[in-house]
Amino acid sequence: MYSFLLLPALLATAALALPAEDRAVHAQIDARAAAPSVTIKNGTVVGSTTGSVDSFSGIPFALPPTGTLRLKPPQSRTSAFPGGTFIATASAASCPQFYSQVDQPGLANLPSDVLGEVLNTPLYQEVTNVNEDCLQITVQRPAGISPDAKLPVLFWIYGGGFEFGSSNTYDGSKIIQKSVDLDQPIIYVSVNYRVGGFGFLAGDDLAEEGSTNLGLRDQRLGLHWVQDNIASFGGDPSKVTIWGESAGAISVFDHTVINGGDNTYNGKPLFRAGIMNSGSIVAANNVTTPKAQTIYDTVVENAGCSGSTDKLACLRAAPYQTFLRAANSVPAIFGYRSLDLSYLPRPDPGNNFFSQSPEISVQNGQFAKVPVIIGDQKDEGTLFGLSQTNITTNDELIEYLTTYFPQAPNARKLVTGLVNKYPNQPLIGQPYGSPFDTGSLNNIYPQYKRLAAILGDITFTLTRRSYLNGITSQGVQAWSFLATYLQGTPVLGTFHASDILFADYGTLGEGVPFITTATYYISFVNNLNPNAISTAAPLINWPQWSNSSTNKPQLVEMKALSNGLLKDTFRTPAYNYIAGRPSSFRV
Repeated sequence: MYSFLLLPALLATAALALPAEDRAVHAQIDARAAAPSVTIKNGTVVGSTTGSVDSFSGIPFALPPTGTLRLKPPQSRTSAFPGGTFIATASAASCPQFYSQVDQPGLANLPSDVLGEVLNTPLYQEVTNVNEDCLQITVQRPAGISPDAKLPVLFWIYGGGFEFGSSNTYDGSKIIQKSVDLDQPIIYVSVNYRVGGFGFLAGDDLAEEGSTNLGLRDQRLGLHWVQDNIASFGGDPSKVTIWGESAGAISVFDHTVINGGDNTYNGKPLFRAGIMNSGSIVAANNVTTPKAQTIYDTVVENAGCSGSTDKLACLRAAPYQTFLRAANSVPAIFGYRSLDLSYLPRPDPGNNFFSQSPEISVQNGQFAKVPVIIGDQKDEGTLFGLSQTNITTNDELIEYLTTYFPQAPNARKLVTGLVNKYPNQPLIGQPYGSPFDTGSLNNIYPQYKRLAAILGDITFTLTRRSYLNGITSQGVQAWSFLATYLQGTPVLGTFHASDILFADYGTLGEGVPFITTATYYISFVNNLNPNAISTAAPLINWPQWSNSSTNKPQLVEMKALSNGLLKDTFRTPAYNYIAGRPSSFRV
């Protein structure tokens, strides 16, 4: 179950394999300098050049969120760099990570507990460049670009279940090179944001102070930084597309509803389009509900702050290692609780930043109406169903899922109705569970494929369809896809985050999936239309998604060696059940 934790290391290793030769570049691009430098509001930033890409890594965009600023909204860095210059050649630091729960009760969890202990040691964090002072941003561009090029900007927000992830595991070089080859050059920006208890701790105390959803606030401040500084790198602040995967995709959606849908900064839009890979609406209960408060109380207790008259002050004063262990003492995403996340964006009615459950914002039209691309991997839920091997009966499955929705009226009846939409018997030839279209194969325990199908649908795939229905009915242009390039992979199928490896960044090669994704996305970033550059093979014309075209193919099916079209009508009974109760499935 923990093999997925190797993904950041695998990505970091693969990112070193950059092309050595120079290629033809767009006419706007000048001969590159040995050490590229850019002057921004805080001084001069000096980067590096590899191949035909300039990189400026780890630029601080906020004050260190440490000490009294721990668990506080980020504050812009307004002072000049010491000496007026920042050397941006080292990788950005990772924010404190939450891979695995520590201090789990019971010997049955011993392997998980040991892993949690290792991942939280100072040595591991030092080796992996983890630092609480992590609010840094990275800019990559075609080498030697003219300062007045005004290239469109692709702003990346990483995933990791709001519990782990870092900008330094993603290298935009291949995407940039592809954009140059297509004569549609772009600038790539990736932002760090606080995750786990450092970024998404909730509860009464934080709500009263207005210090909620800090990770989202970090991302938002990064977007402000882009508006203030990207023109100096040759970018156009009026042509920003925000892009994310998993928690990053959910964050992209959240930025469309933050501040009641007002996405402006100094009177100008922060972004003009969005791309969401595996994620959109996550209906959630408020920051002060019992579920959120229990997480907060657990962290407070394990930090030794339960007896303090000012618990937040105690948490802020706690040694870094003490607070890290406490924040990571709650259930983690790759544990038994899976997608019943301990940390995630939760509505805070006490301020306008993220004030209501996001499905309400879409229903009320309170969102930034920008064109979007959104899609899923075919088997989104398989990774998240590997740990629940004790769930072997229909009743046990219902009981498990009921605990995901503690605020729902008659939650057991709600979940029973949902579970009944997914056949219980592994009939040959029947797509009853995930990995889909594999009949009775891959069912590693009696309820595995069924649980994987449900988790994937309610968190990603069918929620995507509901989101598309909501926004396109209000005039938003949208394109959607389903990736199936790992069809036949045992147990996992085309699993969640496989697009990071096979498509988005070309990490495992620049085959059809990478060519497809990169070309469509680069076209969208430049032209707000994925079809503007080319529809030649392996690409095809990508139809807009429309809620009035359900009987027509409107999904691009991204396959291993080609692309096709699909109707977005699979699992209709389950979709109708979920879409008809949008606020019932709040986590």
